[in-house]
Amino acid sequence: MSNPAKSAENANNPSHYILLTIATFIGLAGVFVRFLGDSFFWTSLSNVILIVGIIISLKAVFAIMK
Repeated sequence: MSNPAKSAENANNPSHYILLTIATFIGLAGVFVRFLGDSFFWTSLSNVILIVGIIISLKAVFAIMK
């Protein structure tokens, strides 16, 4: 079994929450890009930015849960 004190210390690490904040801003940038134009380029770019934000967010959440 893992040590609960060490697990709580890891979950409270500020770097996890900084990464989560950065990922949120990346996702918001993807939403903003979606409204720049109605073309294949802008839609594709916004989807890629959103996917990057989702991947970073999931990485941070799983690091917190670890």
